[in-house]
Amino acid sequence: MTVNYPNGKRFIRNDQEKKPAEKKRINHAYSNRGMTLEEDLNETNEYYRERKLAVIHKKPTPIQIVQVDYPKRSAAVIKEAYFKLASTTDYNGVYQGKYIDFEAKETQNSTSFPLKNFHQHQISHMEEVLNQGGICFVIIRFTRLDEVYLLEAKHLLFFWERMVTGGRKSITKEEIEQAGHHIPLGFRPRIDYIKILDKLNL
Repeated sequence: MTVNYPNGKRFIRNDQEKKPAEKKRINHAYSNRGMTLEEDLNETNEYYRERKLAVIHKKPTPIQIVQVDYPKRSAAVIKEAYFKLASTTDYNGVYQGKYIDFEAKETQNSTSFPLKNFHQHQISHMEEVLNQGGICFVIIRFTRLDEVYLLEAKHLLFFWERMVTGGRKSITKEEIEQAGHHIPLGFRPRIDYIKILDKLNL
């Protein structure tokens, strides 16, 4: 299926998507557990809701369908669609009366995180959330290393500004280790990011 941005530009999956062979490998390593960061976060958020710790949901992305094929009367295949609006961040909700807003990203790179995985409208959204007193961050997974980090939006904004003003177009893993917070992978919850927020006392 072809999906396009509001401006008509074609949406192309980036290195967040795993190759089939790697999915199979990771699936085996996890004994059929969640293979993607999104799946693990959705499971974590469900755990939080079940125990009334927090209410965090993945934001739906409105899509306008423009071309559909009907190979069978009982089946429809979407051939082309457009994002109605530019996306902001992946997740939002509330935790202990505080507004939570964050983005989730994966990379196959083991030494740095490419900033091309973000868009200016996402950065602007994060800045607006911070200006309103919300808690905003990004969760980054280095898939080959199976390491997950929480990086506060204020640090991401710094690295983004560095790029915009002519600096490097990525954040080194060392910088993420220094500015961010490692999240050990667990069973339930899988990615316990609230424990990090508690330590930060945001």
